[in-house]
Amino acid sequence: MGHAAEILGVTQAFLRSLDAAKLLTPGRSEGGHRRYSRYQLRLAARARELIDQGTALDSACRIIILEDQLAEARRINTELQHTLRPSADGPGPAVS
Repeated sequence: MGHAAEILGVTQAFLRSLDAAKLLTPGRSEGGHRRYSRYQLRLAARARELIDQGTALDSACRIIILEDQLAEARRINTELQHTLRPSADGPGPAVS
């Protein structure tokens, strides 16, 4: 946790607050130390940005969750569009 806090330029207490707010659920080492993924570090950095702009912690967490859900929905939408789009060589729609 100390290394993650140092990388982000935040306190360990800040990272614990994100854990308490359920934004992050870090893994644990065999010794019980919190271990953060790169994705979790990006979320923590985004939380720090929002909080520095005056957003409350609970609101920042909600914004980040919604941003993440929107990005995932867009990714799925793009994937489905590529999957469902008829090929240029394939038959087109039936015309009467």
